[in-house]
Amino acid sequence: MNSRILLFFAILLIIGCAQKEIIEKDISKEDGQMKITSPVFQNNGNIPSKYTCQGEDINPELNIEGIPENAKSLVLIMDDPDAPVGVWDHWVLFNISMITKINEDSVPQGAVQGKNSWEKNGYGGPCPPSGTHRYIFKLYALDATLDIGSSSDKNDVEQEMRGHILSEAKLVGLYSKG
Repeated sequence: MNSRILLFFAILLIIGCAQKEIIEKDISKEDGQMKITSPVFQNNGNIPSKYTCQGEDINPELNIEGIPENAKSLVLIMDDPDAPVGVWDHWVLFNISMITKINEDSVPQGAVQGKNSWEKNGYGGPCPPSGTHRYIFKLYALDATLDIGSSSDKNDVEQEMRGHILSEAKLVGLYSKG
């Protein structure tokens, strides 16, 4: 009886791991080719206050390199995994055309801004209640455009882009109100 129970749990564990691996491969394919950077802060560096709730609360300039040739659109999600209430979404931007730069305080022409955690369509800069938080700019290259509208949030975007991700890149900025 005990060996049957152990076998049952071993099978469940194997199935669970296989499903997790499939999901992670679909959503997190990092091929090392695409890259996102900013001229105003380095990866794992401090975001200048100009781009936060204590400054002008505008998006920083972002540069994009290595977009796959067969990509049809880009998605940019900026979130804070250190928020006390769980992951806080600061910017949800999708159906971005094949561009190499998002200018400061701008939305690329034709791109759609989804709802952030403030239930607003647009950029909301870093504004941690305490301590230093990480702000992750996640860029995805897709083989499709998303057939959803501006009332969509990060969860909707992530659901729609499943199975369409060609490449992913990340840029991490830090901020503390200090």
